[in-house]
Amino acid sequence: MKDGLVTLVGGGGFLGRYVAQALMRRGTRVRVAQRDPRQAWFLKPLGGLGQTQFVGCDVTRPDTVRRAVEGADAVVNLVGTLSGDFDRIHVDGARTVAEAAAGAGASTMVQLSAIGADPGSPSAYGRTKGEGEAAVRAAFPGATILRPSVVFGREDRFLNRFAGMMVALPVVPVLSPATRFQPVFVSDVADAVAEAVAQPAAHAGRTYALGGPEVLSMAEINRWIARAIGRDPNFLEVPDAVGALLAKLPGVPITRDQWEMLRLDNVVPADAPGLEALGVTPTPLATVAPGWLVRFRRAGRFGRRLAETA
Repeated sequence: MKDGLVTLVGGGGFLGRYVAQALMRRGTRVRVAQRDPRQAWFLKPLGGLGQTQFVGCDVTRPDTVRRAVEGADAVVNLVGTLSGDFDRIHVDGARTVAEAAAGAGASTMVQLSAIGADPGSPSAYGRTKGEGEAAVRAAFPGATILRPSVVFGREDRFLNRFAGMMVALPVVPVLSPATRFQPVFVSDVADAVAEAVAQPAAHAGRTYALGGPEVLSMAEINRWIARAIGRDPNFLEVPDAVGALLAKLPGVPITRDQWEMLRLDNVVPADAPGLEALGVTPTPLATVAPGWLVRFRRAGRFGRRLAETA
């Protein structure tokens, strides 16, 4: 795909910015397509002259998607939502992107899904992700589907959110403390996308589950973050019965659907090909996360240095 053109639908988001950079490092031209392309202009200086393009695109408007993928050698759909109209975004939107990619003659398509994608899932998120995969396969049979576990990185709303709670709250509630996750580094997912785009003959039509090297419960993740930021918060492990009631109340920072997702383990199935099959070595949390979580320490970077010399 060197000098080829890849359209990244949703390319200015958290994961998209890393995918764009991974592709640009390979010499690929990148067209970032999203509702407000101005929000992705920060990517322009990260590529070479003429290596980046920006275009308005809304997966709920097929005409904008067709324009965004016109002339592309490959199309990557990164659009997803944690709330709102799941069917419109995850199913209809994914179908629209796949149909447009096929109609434009793109040779490759990559669909970002999620571990737990299943038309029979109790959560609307998991159900629509599964139905979206089926819609993509129907329109573009050779699409590569990538299912990451929860993704962490400098700009994430996962590790940073929990760290912020530990700084702000005297007691930190932990919902579904026993649910297991396999957090995967955002750069590893981006490299997996770039590999799927670059080697379609090896990966077309296949599904990969992407997870990091560690499987941790929700309680273990919170304790790890606390150690990383030098805090000793009081954790309150919330029983499932109480968590289910909280998710029904207005104004709480978790929806009923997110609660249903939290009840299910989010780990790579034993028989599923993963990052290694895409030539990517999983990155441990401790290797990279302390570098940005340091801002949650009491004295920031200075606190970290004091702790290391103590």
